[in-house]
Amino acid sequence: MSLDVFILYLCCAKPQNDDMKQNWRAEMAEMPQITPFVMCADLKEEIAFFENRLGFTTGFVAQDGFGYAFLRRDNVAVRLLTKQANLHDERRQQMVYIDVDDVDALWAELEPRLADLPEGRMRAPFNQTYNQREFHVIDEGACLLMFGMAHPYPDYN
Repeated sequence: MSLDVFILYLCCAKPQNDDMKQNWRAEMAEMPQITPFVMCADLKEEIAFFENRLGFTTGFVAQDGFGYAFLRRDNVAVRLLTKQANLHDERRQQMVYIDVDDVDALWAELEPRLADLPEGRMRAPFNQTYNQREFHVIDEGACLLMFGMAHPYPDYN
C-alpha cells in the first residue's frame, strides 16, 4: 500500500465494531469547536454589540489592559482582541462564518436588535448559490459575521 493510499485510509476509515470505536477515539484528540479572534478598535463597544445585538454573553474580560474578551452563545464563541491590532491596514479583512440550525428563527430573534444599524451593516436571510441560507451582520470593528445553514432549495433568491 502506498503512503498516500494509507493516509487516505486513515482519514476516511470508520471503525467497524465497539472495540475499534473505543480505540479509534482514544487515539484521536477531539476538536469541539473553533473560536475565531475578532480584532476590534474599542473592546467595550464590541462587547456591547455582541451582547445586545447578537445575544452573546461575556465569559471573561482581561483586566490587565491587554484588550481581550471571550464571549459565547450556545456552542459558538468569539475572542475579541484590541492589542497589537493594526485596524488601519487596508488589507485587513475579517469574516466569521457561524453555522446555525435555523437561520430564519435566529434572524427573527435578532432582527429587532439589528434594525437600527446603519444601512449596509446587515442583510436579511437569503439563499446562496452554494446551497447555504445566510444572513450577514457587520460588527463595530468592520468584521463580517455570516450566520448560515445548509439548504436544499433550488431557488437562489
